Amino acid sequence: MKIAITGAHRVGKTTLAEKLQESLAGYEFLQEPYYELEELGFAFSEIPDADDFIAQLEHSIKQITIDTDNVIFDRCPIDFLAYIHALDRSGNIQSLYNKVERIMSDVDLLVFVPIEEPDLITCGESDLPELRYQVNEILNDWIGDFGVETLEVKGNLLNRTDQILHKISQCTEK
Repeated sequence: MKIAITGAHRVGKTTLAEKLQESLAGYEFLQEPYYELEELGFAFSEIPDADDFIAQLEHSIKQITIDTDNVIFDRCPIDFLAYIHALDRSGNIQSLYNKVERIMSDVDLLVFVPIEEPDLITCGESDLPELRYQVNEILNDWIGDFGVETLEVKGNLLNRTDQILHKISQCTEK
């Protein structure tokens, strides 16, 4: 099963993905494209821009299309599309949207980690809170549009993990 964790920054995606991998023997964890690209020498802007997110989108698409099962993706193409849209609402992203829509058919379960009220993770100004909320809103609007089995998780790490494990057991019973 291919499981993609999606959400704005600083909502607990990585921690959740790592905890989920601990609970799912035999699953591979693929870190978010930002870190993989950084390791490959990609120089990101100090303040993220659309080009940074386009590079991450392309890398995420490569990750999703790998020919393997039992993998957990920390982020997916939908995330980067949302960041691109948040940074430039006037830009035409339809071709990127269509590309992401096709790629997401390779994902079996999309786990959306929203910003909760009250917010569970403290964010300073350097964490770009306005961008974070914009992306959260975009993802919340788009999340059901990609034809992928989707689960929105809430609560602490244990609650979120339990929700996903329960959903996986339901999916594998079908």
